[in-house]
Amino acid sequence: MTAFSLDPAQTAWCAELRALTEERLRPLAEKGEPGHVNRALVAELGRLGLIDRLFTSGALDLCLMRESLAHGCTEAETALALQGLGAHPVHAYGTRAQRERWLPRVADGSAVAAFALSEPGAGSDAAALALRADRDAARASTSAPGPGEAAPAARGASSAASPAASGVAPGVPGVVPAASGTVPAGPGPSVVEAQESPVAEREGWGRWRLSGEKCWISNAPEADFYTVFARTTPGAGARGVTAFLVPADRPGLTGTPLDMLSPHPIGALAFDAVPVTADDVLGEPDRGFRVAMHTLNLFRPSVGAFAVGMAGAALAATLTHTAEREAFGGRLKDLQTVAHQVAEMALRTEAARLMVYAAAAAYDEGAPDVPRRAAMAKLLATETAQYVVDAAVQLHGARALCRGHLLEHLYREVRAPRIYEGASEVQRAVIAKELYASVEAP
Repeated sequence: MTAFSLDPAQTAWCAELRALTEERLRPLAEKGEPGHVNRALVAELGRLGLIDRLFTSGALDLCLMRESLAHGCTEAETALALQGLGAHPVHAYGTRAQRERWLPRVADGSAVAAFALSEPGAGSDAAALALRADRDAARASTSAPGPGEAAPAARGASSAASPAASGVAPGVPGVVPAASGTVPAGPGPSVVEAQESPVAEREGWGRWRLSGEKCWISNAPEADFYTVFARTTPGAGARGVTAFLVPADRPGLTGTPLDMLSPHPIGALAFDAVPVTADDVLGEPDRGFRVAMHTLNLFRPSVGAFAVGMAGAALAATLTHTAEREAFGGRLKDLQTVAHQVAEMALRTEAARLMVYAAAAAYDEGAPDVPRRAAMAKLLATETAQYVVDAAVQLHGARALCRGHLLEHLYREVRAPRIYEGASEVQRAVIAKELYASVEAP
């Protein structure tokens, strides 16, 4: 196992991030409207250079940013993470034209990105995607609109299908329950290595029409573009999925917001013969599942960092409360049951933090066991955060359930990470699969 510790510069940077969160990000978050993209907050993240840093640093930096922001403002953390999640496939797999058009705007906070993988019937089983990319029979007369061509936008429309029929538990921020498949470990292609020209318009691969639904998509329906995963080859499972960059103003793309437990913008999207071309492909046709899995392998440990940040905030609040609260003729901290509970909260939080950092460092080093490490980190950290926040609520008593209390907020926020980007059950399946792969068959 990789030994891990932060150096003084990293520790100082985390402290600086926490201060910036308190001084500049939380006030903007408090002015936002729940359930909608807070563009002022996203723009401030851009001005601080944090979004750009998502694309110029590694997995460990991403974890440090997400934990530090989550400790003081979960809305700021989530806004940052969603920009990275939605735009990372463009950074890693996009053409020069795609990168030049979108990445500068994502980095400065003027364009909002979204990662559209989940569907009403395909959550944890991401390889079961049903959104169709049908080959366009009218290739000579049909083309995707250019940047200046207005079309019915996904923002605010109301024709997307309801998720009610789904048997998949919804996720929230990130909204990408991952499949148990894996891809080669370590970093994927860098922006330098990404393809420099559009996918060749081979016979049958030139144009498609997207038809179907996406659901539980963070930043939908208010994003400016979506990384969309669609089935280009029926019956091929994970091998028949293609990733597309779809601007929100494409004709036939509509969306509706969903009212979820957490206050983040989440919605459903409907695709009614939405036109896309070879110029919109991210990576290669039928290789989009690799784009999705590479993105998730990068972001999965950082979901754990988000969880650790929330656990740390709950622990800090509990230390203060139990040190000051008088009960039974003394302070709560003097009761052995309380002191031992707080010690357990601290122990689990630190263990989760170290596993998250080690997984991120392994990703940056290109270690061969990244899928297993990432799954372990995400699983331990999110389950730990649930435990710590719940224990904090119990030690605070009824006051923690009052609307507006920090722990009331964290109690709503902490549940979703155990579902999105791979539910806890999926992480266990990934871990077991990776472990047994190392055992030689008899």
